Amino acid sequence: MIIISNSPFDPGTLLTEFQANHPEAGAAVTFTGMVRSTPDHPITALILECYPELAQNEIATIRDAAIARFNLIDAAVLHRYGRLIPGEPIMQVVTLASHRQAAFDGAQYLMDYLKTDAPFWKQEETAAGTEWVEAKAADDSARDRWTK
Repeated sequence: MIIISNSPFDPGTLLTEFQANHPEAGAAVTFTGMVRSTPDHPITALILECYPELAQNEIATIRDAAIARFNLIDAAVLHRYGRLIPGEPIMQVVTLASHRQAAFDGAQYLMDYLKTDAPFWKQEETAAGTEWVEAKAADDSARDRWTK
């Protein structure tokens, strides 16, 4: 399941509905990314732009690779776009596997690739204005560990 949406979602509901369809799973791992605003870097909003069809296709490729590589039973990715405020969920990954290690590894793999390769462009809105969020070398390094 892949959902690209500009609507808020409930992470608990997504997990419950997704795993209910897979009684054969012995492990479920979830990761929910949220908009953060810190005292050192306060923001009023995070603005994510995308072409939903492109994002859907690119994420499907990443998801299919994770399922094959880690022998997952299934995986779901929900990613939002639009203007989000601090505390709101941005995205969620759910991996289902027979055993926990495959579910954990699949979730980390998906997160590392989504962070670097999913076609979303981010802007942070602050009291001083709006600026684009630059890619981070640490995110590339996290993704690259899977190519070894």
